Amino acid sequence: MEAIISSPRAPDVVAELPEEVTPCILTDLQEEGKSAINSPMAPALVDIHPEDTQLEENEERTMIDPTSREDPKFKELIKVLLDWINDVLAEERIIVKQLEEDLYDGQVLQKLLEKLGHCKLNVAEVTQSEIGQKQKLQTVLESVQDLLRPHGWPLRWNVDSIHGKNLVAILHLLVSLAMHFRAPIHLPEHVTVQVVVVRKREGLLHSSHISEELTTTTEMMMGRFERDAFDTLFDHAPDKLNLVKKSLITFVNKHLNKLNLEVTDLETQFADGVYLVLLLGLLEDYFVPLHNFYLTPDSFDQKVHNVAFAFELMLDGGLKKPKARPEDVVNLDLKSTLRVLYTLFTKYKDVE
Repeated sequence: MEAIISSPRAPDVVAELPEEVTPCILTDLQEEGKSAINSPMAPALVDIHPEDTQLEENEERTMIDPTSREDPKFKELIKVLLDWINDVLAEERIIVKQLEEDLYDGQVLQKLLEKLGHCKLNVAEVTQSEIGQKQKLQTVLESVQDLLRPHGWPLRWNVDSIHGKNLVAILHLLVSLAMHFRAPIHLPEHVTVQVVVVRKREGLLHSSHISEELTTTTEMMMGRFERDAFDTLFDHAPDKLNLVKKSLITFVNKHLNKLNLEVTDLETQFADGVYLVLLLGLLEDYFVPLHNFYLTPDSFDQKVHNVAFAFELMLDGGLKKPKARPEDVVNLDLKSTLRVLYTLFTKYKDVE
């Protein structure tokens, strides 16, 4: 899967052909390329490569404008997504170096979705033929669609665009997956690229430019449309944030100490939901039956069950539904964990 990212060349018109191309193929391409590019009616194209002159009538090909590829925010987006994928798939010993070359056949996407969704897809492990690759890709993308459909998100990709190594389509897919699974990453905001669309009509190549918005704001992408005090603390007052964390640690230990339990790290020690369930029982003065939650959870699903159960107990206690998702807490999202604990603090701070 190793590949090297290379930026396209940026002249106004490029019709050069590699020297190693056989003479007969070279002649055909040159003639078709000259006919399309030198015609007085043909619009100027950006970065046309030899393979682009082989388009069938009415066929379309897209490419990212070279200036967009060099944009620092675009490069950052690719790096963040690459690092995220490699982190998720570290146990699989998979290293992705170039999104287009490593994700187009569905193999890596399958592993990524299985890891993120804690599921197993019914697809062949290895597929060499193009038909087999597209069949696998179809199954993977249908699973993605099932995940995203309830949210009403637009699906800006399909089997042909992903298998055709369309980087814009691949980025749309990865950003949507990162949003859905609340990936513990920071996607750069307002990343937009200029896309060149090349279409062959009546033997001539015509181009047009469109803008593709890949990311918006962090709040919109992660589903948090209303900023609260914790957003402000994280962004502008990290010193005060430490004071809040110390206050919450004092609060939770005041009650958990009754069970000879102690918290020193809010981010990690509440991630499996056990302390959260026990804390709610202590605050409301009732015993939580052990069969209702996993006392020693050993999987992501069991941890999510525990946190979700704790949220149900919070609702039963008259509290509002937490802004965070159970998956946020399990994924060690500190801001989400603090929101949950602060909700408890505001109601039970005077409970002995």
